[in-house]
Amino acid sequence: MVALGQWLLPGALTVCAGALFVLGLAPFDFWPAIPASAALWLALLHRFPRIGGFTSGWLYGIGLFAAGSSWIYVSIHIYGRAAPPLAALLTGLFCAGLALLTAVQGHVYRRWLQSAFWWSPALAFPALWVLFEWLRSWLLTGFPWLYAGYAGIDTPIAGWAPVIGVYGLSFWLIAMGSALVATVWSDRSQRRALAVTLAVLVVLAGLGTPLKSIAWTQVAGQPMTVALYQPNIPLERKWDRRYFRRILTQYAMASGPLYEQADLLLWPESALPALRSVITDYLDDIDERGRVTGTSVITGIPVKAESGLHNSIIGLGAAEGEYHKQKLVPFGEYVPLEQWLRGLIAFFDLPMSSFVPGPAVQPVLQANEWRVAPFICYEVVYPDFVARGAQGANLLITVSNDSWFGDSIGPLQHLQMARFRALETGRAMLRGTNNGVSAIINPDGLISAQTEQFVETTLTGSVTPRSGYTPFMLTGSLPILTFCALILIVVHRARRP
Repeated sequence: MVALGQWLLPGALTVCAGALFVLGLAPFDFWPAIPASAALWLALLHRFPRIGGFTSGWLYGIGLFAAGSSWIYVSIHIYGRAAPPLAALLTGLFCAGLALLTAVQGHVYRRWLQSAFWWSPALAFPALWVLFEWLRSWLLTGFPWLYAGYAGIDTPIAGWAPVIGVYGLSFWLIAMGSALVATVWSDRSQRRALAVTLAVLVVLAGLGTPLKSIAWTQVAGQPMTVALYQPNIPLERKWDRRYFRRILTQYAMASGPLYEQADLLLWPESALPALRSVITDYLDDIDERGRVTGTSVITGIPVKAESGLHNSIIGLGAAEGEYHKQKLVPFGEYVPLEQWLRGLIAFFDLPMSSFVPGPAVQPVLQANEWRVAPFICYEVVYPDFVARGAQGANLLITVSNDSWFGDSIGPLQHLQMARFRALETGRAMLRGTNNGVSAIINPDGLISAQTEQFVETTLTGSVTPRSGYTPFMLTGSLPILTFCALILIVVHRARRP
């Protein structure tokens, strides 16, 4: 019993440390929670060696993903029509599965990197953290959510984002916490090196402010007037054929006055609840109206092609082009192990959950004389994917249907990540959603206008096309990932028993 009691307290603290991390991100935006969370977990890893690194990491991950991905429950229960116990079970399994990555992270640190010397907690811990964030971006299709670096978007270190990207800011924030912990338990001979490390981190943070004044990209033309229509159509009506004509009429009536006002009109993901080939007459009317007024109309719509069913974006009127989504959401847009899972519960039979990914190389859309890089929903959370797609484009757009998240923290987290992509690429971004938050985001990641959630509305404003490249667009995440890998190699070789 004594041994169990000694295990329970640090175990509970580890779970709480993981949950604390979420307070650093939207909608809470208390960025010190990120280094505090990392520092607490690091201290527990060193203070309680009886709890294995794998177990400690798994407990930390449980707290992190249960608190930060709680919106999964909303998607499964409310819109997947799963009973609360089943929805809770599936959400728990999802979080427990993701926590296996932090479990491996904890094991790797404890087994190969932990030592009594300052460089292990101060440098190896944040370097390993970043590499596991990157691993999470592609393993099993990826879940690039809840990155530490997003907490820095409204801080002085945001100036570094166009240079080193979100992973670079993750390293800085985690290193701030881990270096402070290392300082507490270091001896006098190590404190000078730690003081230098902390000083370098503080100086780098301060340099973020002058970096913000650098215009990495250049104005490429006159401002464009834009209109983002947010229809607020309930999901239960979206694919119900009884509401089909009503939805088409709603879009036509709401957007009618906008053709004379906007250079670009944006509708959200899968805005029109039918295949492109089924509503050609309706689309032809939009196309003709846009050509007459010189308005680029960009909308999400499912498209049936020879390769299969695609979640797509098309350009009409003064816009042209077609883009098929490449990074699909498991269960929402396709069902893994479909032959076994289809039909088991309603969640595995969601409408439009049989999409196939589009080709890896696709041309950008054209809106009047400007090139537009399109991203659909989940795609905007992949930093390197967006950086590559933005090359050669003057403007970014992302369309989404965050109705699946309900009134959870999910839509606000999603918006924060879209802001970061604009900052990394030095381009304005238009974010059109079904029920919010729709937003016009400036190249510096700041929001110039946004909608309320759960209302039908139109957001109007202007954006300026830009050209050129930020350093991050040219290099991607490779420099910071290489830097972190080198740290781990050096620390492992220098580690003493």
